[in-house]
Amino acid sequence: MTWVGGLPRTNRMNRMVDFALARSAVLRDYAAAITGTAGRLVFSLFYFVALANSLTIAEFGLFATASAAGVMLSRILGFGFISPLYRIATVKPLLLGVFTGGFILMSLLSLPVLAAASWITYAIFFSGQMALTSFALVIVAETLFWRPIEVTLIVNNGMNRFGRAATLAILATFLRAVAAVVFSFSAAPGLNEWLLFYLGANAVALLVAAIFFYPRRRIRFRMNLYFRRLPDAIYVAAADVVFYLQMELDKLLVLAIGGPQLAGIYAIIMRLVDLTAIPIRTFTMMLIQKMMRARDMLGSLKIRLGIEAGVFVISTLGLLGLAGLLYFFPNLLGRNVAEAAPLLILVLCVPGLRNLVEYQAELLFARGQTFLRSLNLTLLAGMKGLFLASLLFWSRDTSQMLVMLNLAFLALYLASAALTYSAMRLPAKRF
Repeated sequence: MTWVGGLPRTNRMNRMVDFALARSAVLRDYAAAITGTAGRLVFSLFYFVALANSLTIAEFGLFATASAAGVMLSRILGFGFISPLYRIATVKPLLLGVFTGGFILMSLLSLPVLAAASWITYAIFFSGQMALTSFALVIVAETLFWRPIEVTLIVNNGMNRFGRAATLAILATFLRAVAAVVFSFSAAPGLNEWLLFYLGANAVALLVAAIFFYPRRRIRFRMNLYFRRLPDAIYVAAADVVFYLQMELDKLLVLAIGGPQLAGIYAIIMRLVDLTAIPIRTFTMMLIQKMMRARDMLGSLKIRLGIEAGVFVISTLGLLGLAGLLYFFPNLLGRNVAEAAPLLILVLCVPGLRNLVEYQAELLFARGQTFLRSLNLTLLAGMKGLFLASLLFWSRDTSQMLVMLNLAFLALYLASAALTYSAMRLPAKRF
């Protein structure tokens, strides 16, 4: 028995007080994290509206598709060493300086592989559609500038510095939005001009992140620690590349098969879908961190079903609300977006199903099952490519293709659920 304010406190009272304190801490952390999410959502919307209505639909399609390819290729940077860096920030922050050195070293070693993969991607999907120099600018902006900003966010979140991560997320997105708004007032806006604005905004954001937001640690190098964790990191890198290939393959295939105009309309629709997913990712990030400290917290089928139902319902309501708003105010987000807005309701189930596939992939990462995660995502990427290529060849009618996209994502979700929850029957791995 303990005493509080001169009064005895029983074990039951201790548990109640501890539970209340833990719950309030979780709510405080979530409030800090969701603040960054709300800020990113607002400025992402400004960025999207300014850019989508400054470029032609075809130019926007080319840029959005190249940017998606850059996001995928950026996962090669560091050969996945962001994974051990994140784990260290979460469970052993005193070693952060050592593993930051490892990330820098692995990033330098990965540059030739990143360059080769970028050239191959260009040759397959963008040759004849976009100049190589323009594509290279997008890749540099996404891989060498924006990805290290994401690393800074990941490290701060891992250390429970959600407020700092939220501030950086808002600032970085704000800088992109400012660049897009300034660009919209250009005398003759075009894709090549925009890429210079984009590169500059990402470079400034990286300087801000490195100087003001990355935790101060003395950089040290311990090669034995790096190579011991390198196989797991490479599995994560491969899984992340495949994951984003699976996520962004639709944009690449629409560009390759349907051309820039169709790619532009599709990119606008999927960008609106992405905006509704931003709040869900905050919840997923905090849940995954909790699982890294308590690997078996999702042992209950009731809890798993409840979380998945919540993710799907919130995602669907978000898109439904946006589609309803654009139905009554079609020009709210500009003339180019208005052309695609009526089609948004046709992909009503896509956000929820896509967010669930993303969530399930992160469950395996939290449990340390990186090889199985990589294998599962490879299978899902193959399935998605097959489904989408079939849809595009089956019908070039945009409305029919978008309706069938719901069934394709449903099949991907069912396959992901079967693979993920089968893997979760195996014991979790310790880091």
